[in-house]
Amino acid sequence: MQYREILSPAGDMERLRAALDFGADAVYLGGTMFGMRAGAPNFDAAQLCEAVRLAHEKHKKVYLTVNTLPRNQELALLPQFVSDAVNAHVDALIIADLGVLQTVRKLAPDMTVHMSTQTGIVNYASANALYQMGARRVVLARELSLDEIAGIRKNIPDDLEIEVFVHGAMCVSFSGRCLLSAYFTDRDANRGACAQPCRWKYYLTEEKRPHLPMEIQEQPEGTYILNARDLCMIDHLDKLAEAGVTSFKIEGRAKSAYYVSVITNAYRMAMDNYLQNPGNYHLPEWIHNEVFKVSHRRYCTGFFFGHPNACQYYENSGYISECDVVGIVQKSENGTVHATQRNRFFAGDTVEILAPGREPVSLKLEEIFNADGEKIETVNHAMMEFSFPCEFQFPANSLIRLPVKNPVPEDKNII
Repeated sequence: MQYREILSPAGDMERLRAALDFGADAVYLGGTMFGMRAGAPNFDAAQLCEAVRLAHEKHKKVYLTVNTLPRNQELALLPQFVSDAVNAHVDALIIADLGVLQTVRKLAPDMTVHMSTQTGIVNYASANALYQMGARRVVLARELSLDEIAGIRKNIPDDLEIEVFVHGAMCVSFSGRCLLSAYFTDRDANRGACAQPCRWKYYLTEEKRPHLPMEIQEQPEGTYILNARDLCMIDHLDKLAEAGVTSFKIEGRAKSAYYVSVITNAYRMAMDNYLQNPGNYHLPEWIHNEVFKVSHRRYCTGFFFGHPNACQYYENSGYISECDVVGIVQKSENGTVHATQRNRFFAGDTVEILAPGREPVSLKLEEIFNADGEKIETVNHAMMEFSFPCEFQFPANSLIRLPVKNPVPEDKNII
């Protein structure tokens, strides 16, 4: 069977470790330049070396983004950036610009190159042209259907891999090439600094009556006419695999380590489920439900099944979540779980503990103790150490989460 990769985001070292712990086959991350997530902490040269070392110890891969569209004055910085990548032994560079591709091929001819979704690849002719230029993977535009992806797969070399986004935020623009942010705020989306104006609330005004904004829909609070739902293909990994997808990419380098852990774990478990029985993919309900336990916008399946009639959401641009992470397990020993706090909770609360590769376990915490072994009623200090008795063993970095009281109602049938 063809290799199937779960590819997770890593905005910093904490999120890198989360992705590796919870089952990613590879991570993608950014350096201090040339990356499409300028708001994430990212990795300097020394941190990049450490990230690659940690990943390679676990036999996982690291892909470094070089996917902005650099201006003339930035090109002089590219040779040192590429040299740092080579010295760190990254497994591939993710490139959007043809000039950068040509430069990388000269500076590092043995470096594996993946072409970014920013390149706008929507047909096999483009994929084949990039293959001839040295690319060994294409990250397809999000605007393609499953049938179009299958058509590309049939008309490209066997050793040219296909990567697609399967989960996370979507852009109102064509694969991220949006000018709204630069126009409104002078923060260029094509250089990693998007202010996300597609999430803002808009009104309509008439030229001679600027003081009289009119609702675009019959709602007094206005409407979010550009706001997209989040993508979620957790139920359809079999169809993506059958279309010829090699790498299943999770968006979110600017999102939390908790998000990276939970979503990586869900897609890891879903993929393992598929690989065990490719001809009869049936996703267990608990895995499907995991994607609702992180902060997200309402979900849809994007363009994969044709025209995305329901991918815009006009009521608001807020996030929904069923759970908050309240602690991280440090160790389990002698019938006790030791952990550190992330959010406040109380003795008597019923929590879920999520370990890599397992269904979450629900526990009512009847007793909680502080670092001195004293019984306490609440865990309310940031990063404080605490413990509780437990018959189960959990590995380090397992997540302790608390269901949100009165979560926003949401239909879990992903459209």
